[in-house]
Amino acid sequence: MIKGLRALSTHLPPLVNRVLDAGNLCVACLDPAPTGLCQACFDALPVNRTPCRCCALPLPASTPAAALCGDCQARPPHFRHTISPWLYGFPVDQLISGYKYRRQPSLGHPLVQAWLTQCGTALAPSGDLPELLIPTPMRPWRQRRRGFNQAEDIAEQLGRHLDLPWSASTVRRVGPQQPQAGLQRRQRLRNLGTAFQVWGPVPDRVAIVDDVMTTGATARAMARALSRAGVSDIQVWALARTPLG
Repeated sequence: MIKGLRALSTHLPPLVNRVLDAGNLCVACLDPAPTGLCQACFDALPVNRTPCRCCALPLPASTPAAALCGDCQARPPHFRHTISPWLYGFPVDQLISGYKYRRQPSLGHPLVQAWLTQCGTALAPSGDLPELLIPTPMRPWRQRRRGFNQAEDIAEQLGRHLDLPWSASTVRRVGPQQPQAGLQRRQRLRNLGTAFQVWGPVPDRVAIVDDVMTTGATARAMARALSRAGVSDIQVWALARTPLG
């Protein structure tokens, strides 16, 4: 279980993707797995068991269900709910890192399927599906350098499985913000104060889609722009949440 991930990640990305796609192997242990993640490795993923009901920040195990973290109580964001079932720890961090930094979609796509297995089946019957999925936009120069935007890829897959439209042009980054990596939470919030602009009409119910929610600064800034554009119900969908906001 989860025995082959680090060794596999040292291979060339095209080889990794070809081997995993062709053989229907588990990305974590290399055992047979039609969905890319065997049941044993799926069960071993670090579950976000006591999330803040608004931003999904992991709270102490003794926290009552559906509680709010201190920050969401003091500064309620413009989104009402976050679905982020996994913690950003091993092996989720390794899978996402290979997915977006080494262009290995075969490492990230099984996590999308795991998200659907864990969360998707409960969304449709509850009537909590949004009308549009909006991936977190990337600065153009960064997307050109990386070759793709993983949030767009995730939104496309989720939209296809849940029969939901998605749009990469509804929210765009504007202005010369500095990279978020390495900034403290307050600096991230200030850096993204006017970073997003909404283009065109937007439905009442949307979900912001990303791979990892770290401090929540990006989601807060996007949700604020969407709310000002008239969106009344905003969710955040992410594969993983960092243990500390």
